[in-house]
Amino acid sequence: MLIPPPINQDEINAILWKACDTFRGTIDPSEYKNYILVMLFVKYISDVAAERRAEFQAQFGDNAERIERRMKNERFYVPPGADFNALYANRNAPNLGEQIDIALGKLEDENREKLAGVFRNISFNSEAALGRTAQRNERLKTLLKDFNDSRLDLRPSRVGNLDVIGNAYEYLIARFASGAGKKAGEFYTPPEVSELLARLLDPQPGERICDPACGSGSLLIKCAKQVQTAHGSNNYSLWGQEQNGGTWALCMMNMFLHDVRQPTIKWGDTLREPQLLEGESLMRFNVVVANPPFSLDKWGADSVDRFKRFHRGIPPKSKADYAFISHMIETTYDSADANGRVGVIVPHGVLFRGSSEGVIRRKFIEENLLDAVIGLPPNLFFGTGIPATILIFKRERPDESVLFIDASRDFAPGTNQNYLRPADVSRIIETYTARADVPKYAALVPREQIAENDYNLNIPRYVETYEQAAQVDLPAVNAEIADLETKLEEVKARMAGYLRELGLDS
Repeated sequence: MLIPPPINQDEINAILWKACDTFRGTIDPSEYKNYILVMLFVKYISDVAAERRAEFQAQFGDNAERIERRMKNERFYVPPGADFNALYANRNAPNLGEQIDIALGKLEDENREKLAGVFRNISFNSEAALGRTAQRNERLKTLLKDFNDSRLDLRPSRVGNLDVIGNAYEYLIARFASGAGKKAGEFYTPPEVSELLARLLDPQPGERICDPACGSGSLLIKCAKQVQTAHGSNNYSLWGQEQNGGTWALCMMNMFLHDVRQPTIKWGDTLREPQLLEGESLMRFNVVVANPPFSLDKWGADSVDRFKRFHRGIPPKSKADYAFISHMIETTYDSADANGRVGVIVPHGVLFRGSSEGVIRRKFIEENLLDAVIGLPPNLFFGTGIPATILIFKRERPDESVLFIDASRDFAPGTNQNYLRPADVSRIIETYTARADVPKYAALVPREQIAENDYNLNIPRYVETYEQAAQVDLPAVNAEIADLETKLEEVKARMAGYLRELGLDS
């Protein structure tokens, strides 16, 4: 058998992105991303299963029963006929879409603890999404051919310890977000912002980490990576909830492809019906992080909140920002040794809007929960160009000051979005850790000063970024103007002479 060349992340990404050509122009990216990402997941677990089966066959020979028993103890069991190679072999079948759906159903049934419901929102046999039978079969056949590329060999022996699969999945999600407009914000947080938030909260080994509006799971995965890389540990637990069923499925596959073990991700509306419970109470966490939808309308302000999350005040019906913040704070551990902390991305209006939001904001500050306000650059997030802010809340804080950081000017422009450079992220982290004034960048503000400003958290009130214009040397400018006028007269005189010589002076 020919040995494929060493795996290359850019090459894998390019192959997968080219596979999207099958759907471009006929299906919206927010829809066809599901078909591409599901097929990547099926290809990956099929390649892993094929390699493990070959190993067991070499070990146990013709003992099919023993081989199958060992296969069922693997992370995913891929039953015969439900693997990618079987689908590819059937690529000319007249009911190809139906066969793919049947294979996905078998995968769910055999891995119910992990995959129950993951494929429920997608059908490869949908006429509404993929066209009439002949057209649908042709598209799916092309898709299978693209994924059968020999370079897309995802066996563990070839991939090794590289996070090629997880990186490819994140790459596709980012590309889909780029083309999804406002819908992108429903499932994607830019990776550098996710990394920034994970490093700010710095989850420790053994801690519970939650994202109540987890989208495709990128923030949770970055938090897991922070525990692994900064603390050399895999001792963490990830929890989340996501309202959109399709996005919930993306999150589950994203977790598995990044080798995140046993995540608990619930499907449902966090504000109306929290799913992460212990008995009849909200589950508590050490770290709660989120990039919830900005100023969500009709979030359920009139619903009965049996968990008393909004005891500081009911946020306005048309803006759910403080509803998410209140929920997040109420789901942190409140004991001193648990170090409960929250990191949330919000629009700037959260800093200064009045009415019920002003009351809630004041109570957060009076309770000494607010730790830092970090202003981000504009146009970082897909679907909105407005600048956002990170709010950090902490239980049992040792002082009553709030750190304000104005990082709005530190970024690099991209093709469609701005992005934070590694140096920009590091500067924020270092400033947050040092917790001290930095001229024109950061200010550590006592609670009394915030109270004097009527609990308005607008960053320019506390961080002075005004740059005084350089003084103009008027005598020097006048001298320069006089010199230019003299030179102009000299040029005019020479031109007049040339015109006379040519007889053109008239």
